[in-house]
Amino acid sequence: MKTIKVMTVFGTRPEAIKMAPLALELARRPEFEAVCCVTAQHREMLDSVLDIFSLKPDYDLNVMEPRQTLSTITSKCLTGMDGVLETARPDLVLVHGDTSTTFAGALAAFYHKIPVGHVEAGLRTYDKWSPFPEEVNRKLVGAIADLHFCPTAANRDNLALEHITQGVFLTGNTVIDALQTTVQTQFRFSEPVLNCLDYVNRKVILVTCHRRENYGQPMANIMTALRQVADAFPNVELVYPVHLSPVVQEAAHKHLDHHPRIHLTAPLDVREMHNLMARCHLVMTDSGGLQEEAPALGKPVLVLRKETERPEAVAAGTVRLAGVEREPILQMASQLLSDPAEYDKMAHAANPYGDGRACRRIADAIAWHFGLRETPPDPFCPL
Repeated sequence: MKTIKVMTVFGTRPEAIKMAPLALELARRPEFEAVCCVTAQHREMLDSVLDIFSLKPDYDLNVMEPRQTLSTITSKCLTGMDGVLETARPDLVLVHGDTSTTFAGALAAFYHKIPVGHVEAGLRTYDKWSPFPEEVNRKLVGAIADLHFCPTAANRDNLALEHITQGVFLTGNTVIDALQTTVQTQFRFSEPVLNCLDYVNRKVILVTCHRRENYGQPMANIMTALRQVADAFPNVELVYPVHLSPVVQEAAHKHLDHHPRIHLTAPLDVREMHNLMARCHLVMTDSGGLQEEAPALGKPVLVLRKETERPEAVAAGTVRLAGVEREPILQMASQLLSDPAEYDKMAHAANPYGDGRACRRIADAIAWHFGLRETPPDPFCPL
């Protein structure tokens, strides 16, 4: 039987969370020879995901260095991929989303004339500075890719506006597949404080804030609003797993230290994050992935950004755009904490992002593309 050699390439924790289920799906199928390459753009946070999914990379570029710049990440990934592609010679390279690893991996494959598949294709804000550098990364990868795996119909439509209509598949998001592995009823957290919180009688808010476009005054505004939320609602406990970035660490400790109900923890691995999300009351985040994951668990999301490349969630009512100014963030959080009807409206809205079968659809699409399957997969259709 003919086999297709498919290489997955990723380097950050969010990429790994979404690519690990796909790498495992490819590995279990006899029609594929699955190969995994990591750049380790985020070393520690990446490794925790690899351990959870029992995924061992075949190639590890280990590019991370202290206070790395976008240029150093991209150039080290690009040159590192040269040797990997020369050695492995895959039939297809799969990249995910919009990181520097994504762009460098796609460009390296293009230079080697190897077809590229883009997982989580078609997200757009149409503002090249926000998110930075992700918006430009994903547009450049869209121009390079041969196969485009779109989580939603809106993503597919974005590509059509750019005249990309061939090799496009509507799959749902692989992160919903990941949740089926990670969320457990009797889960115990490694952070002792998380095992002590009263998730039933207290309103636990999960916070993440780390994006580069929020560095500086926007992050200060967000942190100030978070502290005011904790001050205004005595039944609220705020949990913030702080990103390892020195910029984020400094801002978080400056604005949020020494509050009895604000808990700054080390970054959580994917299993801990998903289980905390399943138990919390509300999510406030500038993360892209949490906008997709939290609705699958019935948790409202306030997005701490000026715009989102996930408008489907806003349209579905699972997400609201709170922005980066103190007063709107405080007002929107206060409404969800004090108005049960508003909260329930968001918590019970249908998740537009997936049904847990995205990895299967992507694998089927690849098999069809290479002539190993007679029909393409049925597209994802949200309820």
